[in-house]
Amino acid sequence: MLKRLFLLFASLLVPVAAGAQGVVSAAEPRGAAAGQEMLRRGGSAADAAMATMLALTVVEPQSSGIGGGGFLLYQDAARGKLETIDGRETAPSSARPDRFLDKDGKPLPFIDAFPGGLSVGVPGNIRLMALAHRKWGKLSWATLFKPAIRLADKGFVVSPRLEQSIGQVSKLWVDFPEIRKLYANPDGTPVKAGTTLRNPALARTLRMLAKRGPDAFYRGPIAAQISAAVATAKRNPTTLSLADLAAYAAKERPPVCARYRVYRVCGMAPPSSGATTILEMLGLLERFDLKAMGPRDPRSWHLIAEAMKLSYADREKWLGDSDFVTVPVTGLLDPAYLKSRSQLISPDRPLGHYEAGDPPGASPRTAAMSGEVPATTHFVAVDEAGNVATMTSTVEGPFGSQIVAGGFVLNNELTDFTFVPEANGAPIANRVAAGKRPLSSMAPTIVYDAEGKVVLALGSAGGKRIIMHVLKTLVGYMDFGLAAKDAIALPNIYFSADSTLVEQGTFLADMAPDLSKIDGVVTPSALTSKVNAIERTTTGWSGAADPRGDGVALRE
Repeated sequence: MLKRLFLLFASLLVPVAAGAQGVVSAAEPRGAAAGQEMLRRGGSAADAAMATMLALTVVEPQSSGIGGGGFLLYQDAARGKLETIDGRETAPSSARPDRFLDKDGKPLPFIDAFPGGLSVGVPGNIRLMALAHRKWGKLSWATLFKPAIRLADKGFVVSPRLEQSIGQVSKLWVDFPEIRKLYANPDGTPVKAGTTLRNPALARTLRMLAKRGPDAFYRGPIAAQISAAVATAKRNPTTLSLADLAAYAAKERPPVCARYRVYRVCGMAPPSSGATTILEMLGLLERFDLKAMGPRDPRSWHLIAEAMKLSYADREKWLGDSDFVTVPVTGLLDPAYLKSRSQLISPDRPLGHYEAGDPPGASPRTAAMSGEVPATTHFVAVDEAGNVATMTSTVEGPFGSQIVAGGFVLNNELTDFTFVPEANGAPIANRVAAGKRPLSSMAPTIVYDAEGKVVLALGSAGGKRIIMHVLKTLVGYMDFGLAAKDAIALPNIYFSADSTLVEQGTFLADMAPDLSKIDGVVTPSALTSKVNAIERTTTGWSGAADPRGDGVALRE
């Protein structure tokens, strides 16, 4: 009953359209409401997005927050310019390529690697926020903190989704007393949906940041708490020094863009693999008439699956932090390379083996699988001036490393590195290194029409599946002609080592017998997602949120 009421509340908040007003779409209603409040105060899309990020630290701690990092795309309406900020976490100076190897040189099991200090990267969200506020903010820095401070002070009601996330990891909390104090009852049992939670420690942290500015996070008492929490963790204690925190910088990077039919699609550069992989898939699909086939034709999904498997093979071999390795983004999106890769795709049978190609400008390298846990959050905002912010934010897995400092969860982003540093005598692009940012699948995306106007902005949670949640939404919008909400609702698709995975309980799962005739083994699977978007309609801006979750879109 409580879950139905929570979802009913969320559904009542979704607007039909926003006219000239601003819109915020987020995966949690109280996060969206924080952004909405900023728009109503006259704030920019950047103000709305940053207030949303802060509020989600309180109410969606399992997914994101100031103890993690993110990627932001921002379309400045007045200047007509797209800019991006990389707030991805960095490995501390203590990190070495063998960080996640055991004494015998074997990779640690993930369950042993992520809890505790070894997995914690230097958080980037506050530096990202500071840069975004300096460039595009209209409201005062302190104003952006007000909704989050209220939620931490006065408390918030635990949602069914938060209860579910707590249940996933609470058995680990015997070794993490600080997080157990926040999200478990005095007897150690996990809190239930409907419980009101307060977080005074987080409220104090947020007040300090609101008063003293972003440097208060990376120097002084908050930084000392982070460093001490990592060093004294009962599981995998290690060094994340005060110098590591003080040295962190968010980075502006050129966006990665490409044409697809009449549209221009843009996203984040490495260390995000999102845009490059999505744009490669679109390039492989462009020669096929997906519009004529439509979403109910198994051939459409077979083609998507083939493009997915080929592009992910390239992702695993070629993508990494471009500050440390040569990443052939231009080569992967080169028209001649895309044409040759696309020729591997048959419309009526699977290729069967999916190896990385050799894009122009690529250096010798070995492919290896990296891991990302399906978590994270996304939010998007547009203000009345037409500025657009789309940001994906994360602490990695449910409650990150399980370490709490200053009332907030510290990430486990370093487990996004590939644990094995080299194979067959060649280095792995995504190997661990001090100061390096781990490869990410986060994919904040903006779509422009033929006239250069923003028509869609979106992103998703979901670990390595993020790329596919965004891709199928883009195909739904650009090829199938669906509104954003209907494109988001399309079935999800992914893959395993020997199967194409389709979302159970959907028409695509019903289609599995027919799809398997042209695609090989097809397996219905639980492929949840949290896509959030805004789109330009004939009546103005409209927001959309994934029907699989609690997300909402709110207008100003």
